[in-house]
Amino acid sequence: MMSMTLQKGDFILIDYTARVKETGEVFDTTIEETAKKERLYKEGEIYEPKLIVVGEGWVLKALDESFPNMEVGKTSSVEIPPEKAFGERDSEKVKRVPLKHLTSKGITPNLGMRVEYDGKLAIVRAVGAGRVLLDFNPPLAGKTLIYEVTVQKKLETAKEKIVALIHRRIPSVEAEKFKFTTKQKTVTIEMPEEAFYLEGIQVAKRGIALDIQRFFPEITTVKFVETFKTETKKEEKT
Repeated sequence: MMSMTLQKGDFILIDYTARVKETGEVFDTTIEETAKKERLYKEGEIYEPKLIVVGEGWVLKALDESFPNMEVGKTSSVEIPPEKAFGERDSEKVKRVPLKHLTSKGITPNLGMRVEYDGKLAIVRAVGAGRVLLDFNPPLAGKTLIYEVTVQKKLETAKEKIVALIHRRIPSVEAEKFKFTTKQKTVTIEMPEEAFYLEGIQVAKRGIALDIQRFFPEITTVKFVETFKTETKKEEKT
């Protein structure tokens, strides 16, 4: 059997857990059990393998570049140094500001709290008499990251790929509820009723259309059909 190495443009579903090398702290995962164990679990978040198109920059570049060395069904560990992750820490981005600038906005700063200041996010590193030390570096700056990645599946057919592209933009509705047909250069997607009123649905549809046209250049039109059915039950024809 050939080893299934991956290449640019492949559609894959991956599970991963990402942690900070220095502390072992997990900061991101696709696995619900891990999220709960590491106290990262968010209600309403959908934990499932994530769609990646290799080489599209949907993940950190250093991680994207390591997919061709991976195999389906195997777990790989990828170590990413700070300069390829969120950059080195910059001491210029740590500033002391008057406490009253925050309290006047109704913010009572505590150690480790994230606050917005001058339109930028910062972490409170120290609170002194009348002054607060704010760190505007990204939280993961200066850290080496370790991604444990399992490629769960490689999607082969156009149908699987289109289903996955739809699901990526509308993750809260089960993928199998979307039916679609392809005729010549048009893909017609039937929207399930649960998706009609989702927040941001128009943006999601536009994203799906752009994704399909990007990866299937032969498709020139993407149609979305929303059918409103009345409640009366029709007689079943036998």
